[in-house]
Amino acid sequence: MSISKVAVIGSGSWGTAVSGLLGLHADQVMIWSHDQEIADYINEHHRNPVQLNTYTMLSCVCASTDYQSVLKDAQAIVMVVPSQFIRACAQAAQPYVDSQTPVLILTKGIENHTNYTMSEVLSEVWGNPARIAVLSGPNHAEEICKGKISAAVIASTHASVAQFFQRLIMNENFRIYLSDDVVGVELCAAIKNVVAIACGICTGLGYGDNALAVLMTRGLAEISRIVIAKGGKSLTCMGLAGMGDLIATCTSVHSRNRSFGCAFSQGESLQEYEQRTSMVVEGARAALSTQELCKKLSIESPLTNSVYSVLYEHAKLEDVIALLLERIPHEEFYGMSTNN
Repeated sequence: MSISKVAVIGSGSWGTAVSGLLGLHADQVMIWSHDQEIADYINEHHRNPVQLNTYTMLSCVCASTDYQSVLKDAQAIVMVVPSQFIRACAQAAQPYVDSQTPVLILTKGIENHTNYTMSEVLSEVWGNPARIAVLSGPNHAEEICKGKISAAVIASTHASVAQFFQRLIMNENFRIYLSDDVVGVELCAAIKNVVAIACGICTGLGYGDNALAVLMTRGLAEISRIVIAKGGKSLTCMGLAGMGDLIATCTSVHSRNRSFGCAFSQGESLQEYEQRTSMVVEGARAALSTQELCKKLSIESPLTNSVYSVLYEHAKLEDVIALLLERIPHEEFYGMSTNN
């Protein structure tokens, strides 16, 4: 498959890495960046000076801070800005977005207050949700840009849209599977980052592998309860967007959410971590929105509540851990149905 131009909205690590995947199938990949210095550096050196700065981009990749230039004549749009900026970016870009252009969302998150997934935000701002797809999976940008083996799932309510992006992105080292469970894929993608923060905190405090396995397993159960309550499929939680991404995010040294949890356990604040690393901790925002969502839907979410408490209510780590350990265990799969 080959197309003339793809627009990528976002110049972070994932935007940088995905440009390499897209560049294998497109004549031009144009990245929108919020920072003129980053855009100029990419155009001059074919490298991102902030994220993945040792990765050399393909010659077909260029960058701009101008939405009109980036989106003009684009045959596909890939949205990959941090979740807290997606609505503002979508609104700014909206005058230049063709209503029929296929859109792929790589951003992982749930919008605060509205509790919208990222596809719901873009559908509201850009319209025509039938042309929107989402991608998720165990995809650390640091490995993708090196051509290491990985896989992801693309979900859309319209199979033709998912298939279009599958052909546009897939190569021999990056496999793409398909799904129609947009809700399930997006919620798994967002909430596993909250679990990864919890795993990072426990790692920083010296808890062992058994404790991490417990957190990941109970975290997956918590994600499943939320997915099912929102109309998603329980099997999605067992796939690449659920278990696959959860394992990678909770165990890898590349995971910003896990590494933030480790740093937080040693006294570093969220603001200090993000300033030091120039990265956005999506799980910190997801803890806010997921806690809101679970409260609204009366879903029991002890891990999410715990992360929310230590980040935003300044609860002591030892007190939160004690409360978790004092909980009386339910049946293992309470609040879930395996029939959907």
